[in-house]
Amino acid sequence: MVPRNVFYAQSGGVTAVINATACGVIETARKSKRLGKVYAAKNGIIGALREELIDTSKESRSTIAGLRFTPAGAFGSCRYKLANAEDNRREYQRLIEVFKAHDIGYFFYNGGGDSQDTANKVAEFSRDQDFPITCIGIPKTVDNDLPLTDCCPGFGSVAKYVAISTREAGLDVASMAESSTKVFVLEVMGRHAGWIAAAAGLAKDHRNDPPHIILFPEIAFNRAAFLKKIKETVQKVGHCVVVASEGAQYKDGTFVADAGAKDAFGHTQLGGVAPTLVDMVKVEHGYKCHWSVADYLQRAARHVASKVDVEQAYAVGRAAVEFALAGKNAVLPIIVRDKTSKRYKWHIEVAPLSKVANVEKPLPRSYISKDGYGITAKGRSYLAPLIEGEDHPPYHNGLPAYVTLKGTMVRKKLRPFKV
Repeated sequence: MVPRNVFYAQSGGVTAVINATACGVIETARKSKRLGKVYAAKNGIIGALREELIDTSKESRSTIAGLRFTPAGAFGSCRYKLANAEDNRREYQRLIEVFKAHDIGYFFYNGGGDSQDTANKVAEFSRDQDFPITCIGIPKTVDNDLPLTDCCPGFGSVAKYVAISTREAGLDVASMAESSTKVFVLEVMGRHAGWIAAAAGLAKDHRNDPPHIILFPEIAFNRAAFLKKIKETVQKVGHCVVVASEGAQYKDGTFVADAGAKDAFGHTQLGGVAPTLVDMVKVEHGYKCHWSVADYLQRAARHVASKVDVEQAYAVGRAAVEFALAGKNAVLPIIVRDKTSKRYKWHIEVAPLSKVANVEKPLPRSYISKDGYGITAKGRSYLAPLIEGEDHPPYHNGLPAYVTLKGTMVRKKLRPFKV
């Protein structure tokens, strides 16, 4: 039997370790005689629809190994959600045409909740078309909001970056507070779940250490209470460091920083909670304030990646291929924490895509302090192991030596397709 080819795609916002997952997929697939070539989509599912496939067999072993140390999406990602097959069979039929044309029997989709929904739909549609494709989702999201898995690859590294940044910025503000900035606001990612904001709490070793205030999407924002807390902290400590989730929202669900637009997935576009908060503080108290948005820096900072995160990212890529070879379909590998061990230990298990797709896991209330502005010991116990260890990339001339792919494209066989 001729081995069928493998198709891998990256989706959604990228991370510092998503390429480590790609490395796990490709290296594991290359070892199996039951699998053919590994093709990677150029720019995610859009590349699949356009029949823009990268032939990873043209990349050297050392280049593929170097993906483990390289941030962002080496093959290109996208924010593009397929509609239900009942509403738009055109796109699903196109995917099947591409898979048939290139003898693809395995589809690995590396992304968050929307991506897992897509992988699940493709698995169902391919069965209906009598051309079954083995579809395996691979978890990835800095937001850490996928259900079932203990944590999501990509989160540990962004959590480490935010905790480090909070501690370092806090030292800066403290040193200048007497005659300059008294309030600093760091805006971090997290639309509906406050996992990243919570990670900033790991910077706090003592009572008066930053962050002094954390704003979570899970806790309704109260303007009066927030401004009161700011003043109390400045009077007591001399300055105040705030870490705010981009998804901070009022009791009625309105985002503090609602920009009034929608993104490709239909999510509300957020316009910047940090400057919004700073304006509040300036108007109410007149303090000199600074703000910063971690933005892409937090998810691209491979130089300070968590070793645990890198290892988990590679492991889910490897497990995805192993699950496919074992005959599993419409599933994804999940990370399971060993709760019987005093030391942090984890292993990989399998979960059905249907129970993960489009489901968000919020930060538990038990991880948030009673006043809603910090994390509890239970929250710290969950978060702390995920940022452990260093996994530095190789350096050249003082800079990280990240790899660049040849990106050799597979010859197209089908008619053009407009996305």
